[in-house]
Amino acid sequence: MSRTIPTINTSRLTLRGMRPEDFSRFAEIWSMPEVVEYINGEAWPRSKAWDAFLRNAGHWQITGFGQWAIHRHRAPDMSGQVGFFYAKRDLGEDFDSFPEAGWVLSPDAHGQGLGMEAARAAHDWFDRVVTGRLVCMIAPEHKASLRIAEAMGYEVMRDAEFAGSAARLMARKGPPQ
Repeated sequence: MSRTIPTINTSRLTLRGMRPEDFSRFAEIWSMPEVVEYINGEAWPRSKAWDAFLRNAGHWQITGFGQWAIHRHRAPDMSGQVGFFYAKRDLGEDFDSFPEAGWVLSPDAHGQGLGMEAARAAHDWFDRVVTGRLVCMIAPEHKASLRIAEAMGYEVMRDAEFAGSAARLMARKGPPQ
């Protein structure tokens, strides 16, 4: 099975499939304490980053959707990732049965509206190409990420615990009206 990963351009960003040359930057982003602060707080070793990097590529092949590298125009390296995936976290059929949305930005890209821009572009694509219910999981204290989720139309399902940390489970039935 071979699938083409679409490229999406916005005014400031390109969302594109991850390439082998992105791995060093991908691993660097996931090793940053500021990045993982709300994602269980543990920086990733390169081996865990490699597993996730390969999983991202394979996800597109198996499901027809996945995560894109976020690339700022005229920037030399990727600035994060955004997209959709099945994580199968054992959080209940009302969560695990649906694609999960996620977004991660390097600290140098924070506070510029880039996360919102990337998430909006990814969700617009999903709504046109895949459609249907989406879920996301966010640390309750991660205000910036919660703002993005709410802007994309996610509503709180319930609070839960995942991997020893508090998690707010949210769902989106379709695009915001």
